[in-house]
Amino acid sequence: MRHLCQTNKSHRLNFDSRDDLSDEDYISLTGLSKENFRILFETVHDLIKNTPSRSSKTTLAIFLCKLNSGLSNIFLATLFNLTKSSLRRAVKTARRALMENFVPYHLGFQHVTREELIQDHTRPLAASLFGTSGKEAILVLDGTYIYIEKSSNFHFQRRSYNVHKGRPLLKPMVIVSTSGYFVSVLGPYLADSKNNDSSILNHIIRTNVEDIQKWIQEDDIFIVDRGFRDAIRLLQDLGIQAEMPKFMIKGQKQLSTEDANSSRLVTKVRWVVESANARIKRWKYLEKVLPTNQIPYIGDYVRIICAISNRFLPPLSSAQEDDSAVAVRMLQLSHQVNSLKERVEAEELDGRKSSVWIDASTLHDYPKLTEQQLREMTCGSYQLKLSRCYIKEHIDGNHDILIHREDRHLLKVQMQSGHVSSKAHILWISFNETEVTAWYCRCKTGARVVGVCAHIAAVLWYLGYARHIQDSKNIGVRNWAEYVEDAANVPEVIDTSDSDDSIIEE
Repeated sequence: MRHLCQTNKSHRLNFDSRDDLSDEDYISLTGLSKENFRILFETVHDLIKNTPSRSSKTTLAIFLCKLNSGLSNIFLATLFNLTKSSLRRAVKTARRALMENFVPYHLGFQHVTREELIQDHTRPLAASLFGTSGKEAILVLDGTYIYIEKSSNFHFQRRSYNVHKGRPLLKPMVIVSTSGYFVSVLGPYLADSKNNDSSILNHIIRTNVEDIQKWIQEDDIFIVDRGFRDAIRLLQDLGIQAEMPKFMIKGQKQLSTEDANSSRLVTKVRWVVESANARIKRWKYLEKVLPTNQIPYIGDYVRIICAISNRFLPPLSSAQEDDSAVAVRMLQLSHQVNSLKERVEAEELDGRKSSVWIDASTLHDYPKLTEQQLREMTCGSYQLKLSRCYIKEHIDGNHDILIHREDRHLLKVQMQSGHVSSKAHILWISFNETEVTAWYCRCKTGARVVGVCAHIAAVLWYLGYARHIQDSKNIGVRNWAEYVEDAANVPEVIDTSDSDDSIIEE
């Protein structure tokens, strides 16, 4: 009986012995390897005391398991053989210790100097695209969303409700370097119309949060999205260079080639903050809808995760050997015009003269392309990742690839929109026996020559690469709709009743 009682009091998950759990177990449970967990524990162990129910290592492990798994307190209490109250105290203790002894050394404008950021956390590609002297600090900003439950305080409920997302949330402002290194996380802020990205940035600078006005200098560069447009004037007054994707003028259906090229330079760098936000949400607790009693601690949770990412995880975007060459090529292309767009408009090849197009059942002289050539044409990999999806629907929909009757090196393709069922995009591709020479698509960004849109990338990938290495009917995109019922697919009901049956004989 004594042995049974001792077994019941032991922890089901033992972090005090290095041999009980493998490195894979540590990663699955805490999000950190065994060695990284040890390093993190060494920074905070002075602030976490052993208690009769749990050791200091177990206290830290409970907190990390909570963030990493998002499991409820009841579930975690069962795993660690603790009461709910003891588990809540463990989470509180670990959070306070990390915020005091770990986060300030790995997050915030005061933990890293401008020189360190420029030297160690700035990708050469970004510096070549937007910098001039090499002494500019380049920061990428974006707000992320942490969803919360409705509050019974109606005033707070209204202020935390986000019309864009249609639900209550809070908005931390994430500031990263061009390598994805978290410089700082500010807030969280409310989510109503008075707390859009522009308003938040204005508040950060005017209230000098984390002494940011002393940290930034003239000619520094902020990479932002269109939601920051109302803060551009303030940045310009401070001498900050703001880089933002271009807007379409009212009534305009497509960005000009110049604006589309300029926007592509921005998105080539800005994507890293989206990946940084995704890295935060990989910790499942912040992916959940948090109860209102956790609102006071949301900022701490986000900062702890970002500090852990800075200390233990690799950069999201590393320097490449060809960064400078890629930047030079993109800058050169950004000053070019789209000659195929001009030809399509001049010769009215947008579909009104359908007789000039014939089915291109065979394309013997279309050039074969390597994966490296495709990446150079697309100026990245994102569009290529979507190619398989677009082409699968194109093939299943029996859309034709057409060729010009007189110019056998000019293709026309109608590509179904990936988002709107009623919309399709028409694109043209010009080529010769050795290379693709020009492209143009009717989508919003399809006029650019710095890279290509996803619709053009799909056709380039399929014609120049995929059809030569695999079965064109089996390109690896599964149609899961075959396992789901479709209420729109109703067979026609045929009335087989005899109409004469309704006649009453006399």
